[in-house]
Order: sequence, then C-alpha cells, then structure tokens
Amino acid sequence: MRRLSSAAKIEGKTIAFVPTMGYLHDGHISLVKTARKKSDIVVVSIFVNPIQFEQKEDLDKYPRDIKMDSATLKTLGVDILFSPDEKEMYKGFYKTHVEVDNLGSKLCGKTRPDHFKGVTTVVAKLLSIVNPDIMYLGLKDFQQQVIIKKMIGDLNIPVKVTSLPTVREKDGLAMSSRNSYLNQDERKAATVLFRALKLAEKLAHKRVGSADNIKKQMKNLISSELLVKIDYISICNPLTFEESKNIKSPTLVAIAAHVGKTRLIDNIII
Repeated sequence: MRRLSSAAKIEGKTIAFVPTMGYLHDGHISLVKTARKKSDIVVVSIFVNPIQFEQKEDLDKYPRDIKMDSATLKTLGVDILFSPDEKEMYKGFYKTHVEVDNLGSKLCGKTRPDHFKGVTTVVAKLLSIVNPDIMYLGLKDFQQQVIIKKMIGDLNIPVKVTSLPTVREKDGLAMSSRNSYLNQDERKAATVLFRALKLAEKLAHKRVGSADNIKKQMKNLISSELLVKIDYISICNPLTFEESKNIKSPTLVAIAAHVGKTRLIDNIII
C-alpha cells in the first residue's frame, strides 16, 4: 500500500481515502462516489478493527462480505481496496494507542469507554500507511468524525478531512451495517430515532422550552416503542459535546439506543 501511494504521489496524483469496516451500504457508496469525482486515485480500506469494540460487543458477529464489497467497489471505479488482517495491523504485543482526551469520554464514550481510543489508533495507522491527500467520513458517526479531525489537527497529519451528510432509508432510518441485525419488528421500531430527532428540530425552531424539556419529549416518544431502549439523548455543543441548557445554532442533537440487541446511533444539527 505504501509503495502504491508513494508512486502515485511521485506522479503528482491526488489520493482520496475512505476508511470502512466493510459490509458496504449506500452511505459508504456516497463517500466513494464523491471521492471518485474529486481525486485521481481512490483507496477504500476494509478492516473490522478489534480494538474499537468493547468486551461483550458484536466483534465476532459483525457483518462481513468481502467478495460483495470488492465487487461493489470495482463497479464504482475504486483503484485500491486495502484490506489488511488483524495480525498485519497489530503485530505481536501491541502497546501503542492514540487517544484524544475528554472528547472521547462523552456521548458514546460514556458506555463505550475504549471505543474512540480504538478508532483514533486505527485511523492514525491507516493514514500513515495510505498517506492520502483527503479523507471522506460520514456525519452519521458525528462524534467520531469530530474526534478524528481533532486528532489530525493536533498531530499535524497532512490530510484534509471532508464530512458528508448521513444517508437515510426512505423512512428516515440512518443507514448502518448494523441495520442488518434488525428483524422486521425491530426495523419498524428503529424509525422512532429519526422521528425523535425531527421532533427536537421542530420544537427548537418553534422555541418551545429548554433543552431539557425537548429531551423529555424525545424520551417520551422513543419510550412509546417497547423494543427501543435509550442509551442517551444529548443536546450539546457540536465541537465540545458539552450539554446545552438552551438551543443556540448550531446545536447537535444525538441519540444512541438499543433496538432489540442492536445498538444504533443517529443525530442532526439544528
């Protein structure tokens, strides 16, 4: 991968990078299509990163289909599929990690304390290997892309990061590889997450109540779906993730919830 990247740079070509864990959906594809339009060389990585999964999470059952993904990327005109195995990425007694203080302990970090340390570590490694000019990320994982951007800035990594909008199903459900876990009833119930976000947006625009009041109404709506258990609802600053008492634009409204046994996240900026 490094040799290919170096050769492209010598030829003056720009390299775009889309990091993924595979089992590609239309959200990933939107990133790849944009990368294809904007750059000479497009690199997509597929690596299910073990160190960003907490104990008892779904690492072993995380959906994988490298043949399907490879065929999809080929039709999209991707130049390089980089799919290392775990032993290549974490050799021997791996002891080094990259962590962004504070930001990774909020929102999803409260119940997944090691998750973002795993994310920033693997992204730092991938950037070192691929050496792209630009990297594309999705806004569905809003906290993740904020943390990655902070890491890149703090460590002076020479890559531009572009975040693209969340891609949704027709009923509003944010696309995610984990949606494949949902049965029919869970899939229907999961739409309440986006409906709760739209409720928050509506109430904020009408200036109805404080952030706490809006969260209470969101909680009531989500609780009407018996298959959905809230992890958190946050109305906060989109850069620091500090909770807001009142809505001031821009504000992040973020949700994490378990639908059945599947943990889903979603967010909007208002």
